[in-house]
Amino acid sequence: MNLKISGHHLEVTPALREYVTTKLDRVLRHFDQVIETAVLLTVDNHREKEKRQKAEINLHLKGKDIFVEICDVDMYAAIDLLIDKLDRQVLRYKNRIQGHPHEALKYQSETLLNEQPAT
Repeated sequence: MNLKISGHHLEVTPALREYVTTKLDRVLRHFDQVIETAVLLTVDNHREKEKRQKAEINLHLKGKDIFVEICDVDMYAAIDLLIDKLDRQVLRYKNRIQGHPHEALKYQSETLLNEQPAT
């Protein structure tokens, strides 16, 4: 898996990089078919009173891309919320591709024909 962590108006410190990678391990243990991950950490200084910290991630999986973005006052809190949201989406995608709630159409037609009573 390729991991790219970058910052916009923010220097990505080793502590911040380590925090993101340890949090991403939680997501990767659920789903191992991750091809590439791009994390962008941003600080917006539009308002002087309130600095808005934004964390976004683009996860390229086998068969799907998942994009999540979260804004918060604290960068570490934004990363926590981002990973929670990403984890829910990855689990939902994993259940969707692994769960088979319906039989294939070719088998459904055969079972319907066999179950109909003869008149």
